[in-house]
Amino acid sequence: MKKANQPVASPHESLPARPWRFHLPTIPSPSAGSKGRETELSSARALQIFWITLVAWLLLLLLFYFVPQIDTTIARSFFQEAQCSSDSKTLSVCGVFPYAQNAFLNDLRGIFFYLPPVFGVYLLIRLAVMRLDRRAGYDAALGRRIMAGIVSLLLGPALLVNGLLKEFSHRPRPRNTDLFGGTLSFVPAGDFSGACGSNCSFISGEAAGAGWVFCFALFLLPPRARAVLMPPLVAAALIAPAMRVAFGGHYFSDAALGWLSSVVIFSGIWYLFTRHEAARPASPITHETQGNI
Repeated sequence: MKKANQPVASPHESLPARPWRFHLPTIPSPSAGSKGRETELSSARALQIFWITLVAWLLLLLLFYFVPQIDTTIARSFFQEAQCSSDSKTLSVCGVFPYAQNAFLNDLRGIFFYLPPVFGVYLLIRLAVMRLDRRAGYDAALGRRIMAGIVSLLLGPALLVNGLLKEFSHRPRPRNTDLFGGTLSFVPAGDFSGACGSNCSFISGEAAGAGWVFCFALFLLPPRARAVLMPPLVAAALIAPAMRVAFGGHYFSDAALGWLSSVVIFSGIWYLFTRHEAARPASPITHETQGNI
């Protein structure tokens, strides 16, 4: 007996979804329609980062103030003690920070030192080009983000750190204290009673600049440059403050609080520049806007 012809599924009919696959909607960022927009940081997220990092900064300051042994122990690990010469009889401890005498590391430090001003000038030029190029149209949202980057650089590393704290904190650098071959007494982070006159240790200006470079690499690099420039810039932003500690130029607290201060200021200024932007509604979920996992 012949079997009844069974219906053959058309190759054009859609197959049922696999039971182990599911879809999550991909919600476009508010900047999805802008040309050349960097990684989006919403104002709400920026405000969260601001409060979290500000509280972390204050808690770390209290920790370093009440447990100063953290600073002295880390500094001592980079210090090489030596016998005092006849010309150094007034010193209780003699020695050097060997990494500070390494020519390659000093050249690398010089490169890291100029990264913040170079990228600051780049942002100024980019903003000016955006203003003058009428053919492309002015992206106001992107302009606000670039302005946030410029203002945070000027307000944080330039004014607050190098202009105020380093001039009035009076904390001697490790290499200037009597614990590590200097003549001045050690004071903990946050203690402004030290004997340093100017350009003092609290907090590190280069670490603050490195913290700003970190934020720049994450949120202000052009999309086409991110794959190439972000990894080395993030690495530089982490290595630069560590080098200042290894050189005996700053205590660990100076570097950590200096670096984090730029994240606090950057996120706060970013929020101020973007807080009035209207949130765009999420687009409907379609096959084109879904991501498979």
